[in-house]
Amino acid sequence: MTGAPNDHYSYEHYRSRDVAEGFDALRFGGPIGQLIQETQQALLLRALAPITGRRVLDVGTGTGRAALAFARAGAIVTGVDASAEMLTVAVRRAAEQGLAATFRAGDAHQLPFADREFDAAVSLRVIMHTPDWRQCVRELCRVSRGRIVVDFPALGSLAGVESAIRRGRQAMGGTVEAYRVLRESAVRDVLTSAGFRVIETHRQFVLPISFHKLFNSRMFTTSLEGALEALGVLRVMGSPVTMVAER
Repeated sequence: MTGAPNDHYSYEHYRSRDVAEGFDALRFGGPIGQLIQETQQALLLRALAPITGRRVLDVGTGTGRAALAFARAGAIVTGVDASAEMLTVAVRRAAEQGLAATFRAGDAHQLPFADREFDAAVSLRVIMHTPDWRQCVRELCRVSRGRIVVDFPALGSLAGVESAIRRGRQAMGGTVEAYRVLRESAVRDVLTSAGFRVIETHRQFVLPISFHKLFNSRMFTTSLEGALEALGVLRVMGSPVTMVAER
């Protein structure tokens, strides 16, 4: 598969200007959103260290939050996304923050870049939605000469229950952003077949983010998730999974 149907929900949803403008407040607003952002940013910067001067591609960059964090840390950043509306927000945000980053339109299934053009390629909250996730991972591997970071909701986690509910609602005609859950071994196999070796795996939460946002308390979330991690539950049922791989 070299492209994707433009009427797929993952394209339709993010074409909306309202979705683009409200994306960061919805995803990263409030105490839990801030916790997600801080945890994600720390993981990414650690995974790509040393980052200064590295050429980094952020696939499915959306409003550019990760791309701008890379730029702030000294990377040479390109962000690519299929949504012009999301890119408009990213470009504006870069200008407001005085950060140098390149943003351009492109599809994760067929990236408009040469083989091994970047030192690292990152894709967050993308393959859970794309029509052909394996092709997207192969493209990440093609354009990176050194390192890959990709995340996904895990099969066997409670995200699987939420995914099934959303897919059922979508099948019945409901307006919902459905997503898939993935088996860790399946993602690892695609990376391995492209010549990459997984060097780190991180799991964020046991309980769904939507559950934590009901309480909207950072202390509650960190205490509860810390207890579940101490019991060994996070290692088995944690989601989303972030994989770091290198060539």
